[in-house]
Amino acid sequence: MLAMASQIEIYEEMSVLSARMAEAARSHEWERLIDLENSVAALRDTLISDTTSSDAMSAADQARKATLIQKILADDAEVRRHTDPWMERVRHFLGRNNQRKKIEHAYGAGLVPDSSRF
Repeated sequence: MLAMASQIEIYEEMSVLSARMAEAARSHEWERLIDLENSVAALRDTLISDTTSSDAMSAADQARKATLIQKILADDAEVRRHTDPWMERVRHFLGRNNQRKKIEHAYGAGLVPDSSRF
């Protein structure tokens, strides 16, 4: 039977994966980014379901954990720096598309000119 990874080992693996996520975002490798995010989420779920308390950690492990969390958060900020502009464009597009559908519903599909031709 395999031993359960310690919290520090899980945070270290999350840190490695978050660095890869930042790299994937910089490279616009969206599928890879999604796969990596799913791996991080699984590790996060492992941490959440872990019943052992982090109170039992040594001071050195607590400091290492804090450093790893700060790095994970910095990597997350880097990922968001690349994904947020794309998400904003998608929200804008979907908002325009939703507005168009409402107008078409109110006035008829053939009466609204296609704005993508302009």
